[in-house]
Amino acid sequence: MDDDRYGSDVLSGDWRSRGVKKVRQVPLERDMVLEDPATGWAGAVVRLEAGNVELEDWKGRTRSFPFSGQFLLEGELVTLGRPQAPVGRRGVPGAAGPAGAATGTAAGRPGSAPAVRHASDGGRLRTASGSFAVEQQRARVALPSRIMVEGKHDAELVEKVWGADLRVEGVVVEELSGVDNLASVLDEFQPSRDRRVGVLVDHLVPGSKESRFADAVMRGKWGAHVLVVGHPFVDVWQSVKPSRLGLAAWPVIPRSIEWKKGICQALGWPHAEQADIARAWQRILGRVRTFADLEPQLLGRVEELIDFVTEPRG
Repeated sequence: MDDDRYGSDVLSGDWRSRGVKKVRQVPLERDMVLEDPATGWAGAVVRLEAGNVELEDWKGRTRSFPFSGQFLLEGELVTLGRPQAPVGRRGVPGAAGPAGAATGTAAGRPGSAPAVRHASDGGRLRTASGSFAVEQQRARVALPSRIMVEGKHDAELVEKVWGADLRVEGVVVEELSGVDNLASVLDEFQPSRDRRVGVLVDHLVPGSKESRFADAVMRGKWGAHVLVVGHPFVDVWQSVKPSRLGLAAWPVIPRSIEWKKGICQALGWPHAEQADIARAWQRILGRVRTFADLEPQLLGRVEELIDFVTEPRG
């Protein structure tokens, strides 16, 4: 009789790993965006050297981490496998040009997401916005027209995704430091047919403060040469797809709580000081690789503004 009333030996086999979730291994690739879970440092892979992987954040700063460690990739904890193609370091784009010129090269500069080659496009480079990169071309002297955005975070996001395209066109992006300042900034700038202004506004929904400012400007004396567009999100943070942070959706924050602090609190991030908010934004921005990581409500509006300020004279 072979019946074993006590079952098999519980110590046989790999009993220690039972119930333990295995961490997936992924081959290391250049420009893969990783986050070190211990420090929160996020950046694109730029080099593998001496057992360390070097990550470059959106400001062009670099930091090295042990290749054998664990990283977050699109919110998933992974380990790294040997790369299937060489992972080297590109040459650093050219320094800033003369006053009045958009700085860097057309293919990108620190702050812009790197251009990427796709086999399906015959090996041609595409910028983070999805456009074909113009290689070996210096940025144009800045046009008299401008794109204006509400604040620093808006400007940094536009730079990261559309920076290479804007330098090709010679378009400068300026911060308003709040939509409340739009009217006075336009009075100082004095838009005209040759000096157009495109404005990107947060939370442009019916009945909002932003919509009232936008309507007043479009009806005012500069309206013929100004285009105000916006997205429906409370803040530009929400224009980053929540899946890039491992979320199903952005947390809903009560109106009684300052939105950015509420978001940080809901995600378990430090939020007591302004420096904490700045670090939170860097963490979010570090997750953005290309236009595909942004919501379409923002993508269409930025493209509309670029077309408006670069429209040839009739």
